[in-house]
Amino acid sequence: MFYRIDPYYLMLVLPAIILAMIAQGKVSSTFRKYSAFRTSRGITGADAARIVLESNGVYGVRIERVSGNLTDHYDPRENVIRLSDSVYNANSVAAVGVAAHEAGHAVQYANGYVPIKIRAAIIPATQLGSSLAVPLIFIGVFFDAFSLINIGLAFFFMAVLFQLITLPVEFNASGRALKAIASDAILDEEEIKGAKATLSAAAMTYVAALLVSLAQFIRLFLIFGGRGNDDRR
Repeated sequence: MFYRIDPYYLMLVLPAIILAMIAQGKVSSTFRKYSAFRTSRGITGADAARIVLESNGVYGVRIERVSGNLTDHYDPRENVIRLSDSVYNANSVAAVGVAAHEAGHAVQYANGYVPIKIRAAIIPATQLGSSLAVPLIFIGVFFDAFSLINIGLAFFFMAVLFQLITLPVEFNASGRALKAIASDAILDEEEIKGAKATLSAAAMTYVAALLVSLAQFIRLFLIFGGRGNDDRR
């Protein structure tokens, strides 16, 4: 059986996926590299997160350990920073950078940073939309219901919008982290370069995720968008 090759997938989605894989490999290799560099002051990831919070006047945020590798995140619902096994008690340059970044997210919420409030507000709609988008498009195609196709495309675009809003949130959190690392002398000048490299590599994964989402949306739009217009001609 022969299958028709989708040119839009080959031209748009596949290159974006390859870029995302490269970005993910880069962040993993960079983290491993700077995990081997110990901080001159012996500061651990948990210590760094606490210092960043306190230097920004943010208190009451719990810092907990979570299993896994690079599973670090800030949970605004429980107001807790969860640091992975390779970050929490590790006194490496990479661990300090990652932990400070997550503390940066906590500071964003505490200071009412607008993009993160927008992202938090659209998360439920984005989750629902991402699960319904493709089924709605295919149901619309099957029944020639163009309104369902358009709704599905709109839902899918919400996922793209979420990824777009994520970019300033992540870059800003890294900026806050690096500023605190320097001002509070958490790392010395050479160590800061390693933390910056770690965070820059991580930021590229979010850029790649946006490109994947955008490429998938454009592909779906080119295939299914405008069907109603074509049939009315």
